[in-house]
Amino acid sequence: MSLWGRVQQLPPGGAHQQMRNVYGTHFPMEVRHYFAEWIEQQEWQNIDEDDPKYEEYAKQLLEQLTMKIEEKAAEFAGSDMYPIKLKLNEIASTFREMYGPNPLNLVQVVKKCLTMESSLVHLHESGQSGGQQDTARILGQQLEQLTKYTQDTDKDLRELQNKQEQFIIHYQESVRINTQLSNIPAGPQRQEMEIRLRNEKKKIEIDLSRMAQELLNLRIALADKHEATFKQLQQVQNKVLEEELIKWKRHQQLAGNGAPFDCNLDQLQSWCESLADIIWSNRQQIKQVESLRAHLPIDIPPHVPDLLPNLNTTITGLLSSLVTSTFIIEKQPPQVLKTQARFQSNVRLLVGGNLNVHMNPPAVKASIINEEQAKALLRNDSNISGENSGEILNSQGTMEYNQATQQLSIAFRNMSLRRIKRADRRGTEAVTEEKFSILFQSSFTVGAGELVFKVWTLSLPVAVIVHGNQECNAMATVLWDNAFAEPGRIPFAVPEKVKYSQLTQMINTKFTSQTGSPITPEGFHYLAQKLLPGVHVDDYSNQLISWSQFNKEQVPTKAFTFWEWIYNIIKLTKEYLKGPWNDNLVLGFVSRERAAELLMQQKCGTFLLRFSEGSLGGVTIAWVADDPQTSEKKVWNLAPFAAKDFAIRSLADRISDLPTLSTLFPNIPKLDCFGKYCSNPTNASELTNEGYVGLDLRAVIPGWPAGAEGMLDPQAYDNPSSVQSHIPTDDHNIDEVQMDDMLSFGDYDQDTFINNVTMNQILNNNAMSPHTPNLGNFPNFQNLN
Repeated sequence: MSLWGRVQQLPPGGAHQQMRNVYGTHFPMEVRHYFAEWIEQQEWQNIDEDDPKYEEYAKQLLEQLTMKIEEKAAEFAGSDMYPIKLKLNEIASTFREMYGPNPLNLVQVVKKCLTMESSLVHLHESGQSGGQQDTARILGQQLEQLTKYTQDTDKDLRELQNKQEQFIIHYQESVRINTQLSNIPAGPQRQEMEIRLRNEKKKIEIDLSRMAQELLNLRIALADKHEATFKQLQQVQNKVLEEELIKWKRHQQLAGNGAPFDCNLDQLQSWCESLADIIWSNRQQIKQVESLRAHLPIDIPPHVPDLLPNLNTTITGLLSSLVTSTFIIEKQPPQVLKTQARFQSNVRLLVGGNLNVHMNPPAVKASIINEEQAKALLRNDSNISGENSGEILNSQGTMEYNQATQQLSIAFRNMSLRRIKRADRRGTEAVTEEKFSILFQSSFTVGAGELVFKVWTLSLPVAVIVHGNQECNAMATVLWDNAFAEPGRIPFAVPEKVKYSQLTQMINTKFTSQTGSPITPEGFHYLAQKLLPGVHVDDYSNQLISWSQFNKEQVPTKAFTFWEWIYNIIKLTKEYLKGPWNDNLVLGFVSRERAAELLMQQKCGTFLLRFSEGSLGGVTIAWVADDPQTSEKKVWNLAPFAAKDFAIRSLADRISDLPTLSTLFPNIPKLDCFGKYCSNPTNASELTNEGYVGLDLRAVIPGWPAGAEGMLDPQAYDNPSSVQSHIPTDDHNIDEVQMDDMLSFGDYDQDTFINNVTMNQILNNNAMSPHTPNLGNFPNFQNLN
């Protein structure tokens, strides 16, 4: 299939837009369409348009093409075809005028069109075959192509300037001749001299007319080339700014939730700097063309549009868009921002080096604004100037240029939010749901003061807190915003409801970033049942979850919200359970009922770890064992451990302390999986430097074997009621067992009391059994405190 046939199969959208940008007055798409076969048969790529030896061949190609255009126009008969016939005849005439003086320009134009077509077709076909497009390579090629186009137009501009200078020289010669004609002295040679001068005048006027037409054609051709270049330049800039930079910002936003993020801006800066160079060079060319036209005005025919004014507007607009879009926040301020706490942020201008902004480094100011002020800012409301919603200390500085990295940036290292002014709350909105943003502003000049840019950028939404206990709800606000904000939204709008699959992705991102491993699909199925207790389906993915369900409404029968429960689990796991969680030793998100089902199929002593459903930041151990009283096999649950418990003794040590726990579900010996997390026991026979005897804490389940000598069992208690207060009975249908911490001392020869004494008994003598020795009777006890 021909190249043009493959072009026609390109899907509608960006590819077609790029095609329209390539073709124009200099080479209309109608010519490409009607003469596709002939165009593709010619060896355009073998012609060096900079080598004069190919000029004759190029002239032949031009003549053949114009003749074909005229022949095609003659085929269209009838009134319906008249517009096409007229258009083709105009094209043929334009080609002769435009390319007749320099037919190699036609070669250059056709090569450019064919190269773009090949590139678009290749990208499309490689995408269809499953190959991933190499964005960096594509953009690199496009920028190289734009650089070449800029060099070509610069070459044309020099030619235009040279021909205009020649025209001026001829014009001055014409003025001289006219002056001589006006001042021919009387005498016998007067008539001869007048005839000679008039002949010279006629010849030079013909030359001037021809040269003026050449200049006009060159100006029109140059304007067409600039227009084509600017259209492609806009396409590439949109790709960089509207796709790649926006993608980087989106990844930065998701990184606020814990997603992996490559914050390197070097590639983006390279693209932006290339764009800046190309745009600035083209803008200088346009200014030079304007200067040439001002020195030598030549009327443009009515049927030819004057492109120059729009070209100037377009290229200046591209420069403005590039500069304002590349003033970005490289390091975001913390999104949960506590007043009076120090925080940092970095701001960077990606094109500061190439545009020489660093020669006069601009100042940058930071302020905090609320949601309404952010909306006004995006509306270009002048009333926003100077407004803020709080006071930030150390909020001003000057950008610095790093010669080694070629980066123009500023690092705010010691900012602090001194005070915050909150807006009136809406309905049931909590203070932690109110969103603010840090606004960074600057202004600078480009081009020796020719252009003044006022730039600004907004940080990601910030939730302001004054106390640490607000962090949980503030984080919920930030997570929801980061995960579900739509591109180009009105600040800071987010959907009220999202699909459960979207919510799980958000939670999993945060959970994984904090703990190291994700939640399993089974775990999320369990969480869905907690969030939607009245919904019973196999797949919860498309079920809608509202913001209120996530962080405003309490979990049924509980005194906390779903997010508060998740937040505290994340915190506990990160601080105390990270190793076991990453080793898949903590089953975690499983209900008490499901845990019982799993354990009842296992041998006695098998246990698992699950997060407590009824308390915040708790993990419990469920295990299967015979009831000490009835010998009936059943599942037991220890009272949940919290962070304060693990601050005293780790999970692994507590599991090691309990001989009733022997095998981690389904069948892993506990020392094989938890042994590496256990601490080394203290040697009680050794004295510390201060002469004290060391001690260890031990965990025991009152009424259950404690391990080691002097184990505790139900028979060790003379008062049965003290045992039943800890051991559940079937009559009360309680299966949560209280575990006490024990102090383990060294053996004392002169004493006969048991080695293990419950911490509760040590701290509270009223809880002691009558047969428990009073520690006050032991003189050495005083030395242990």
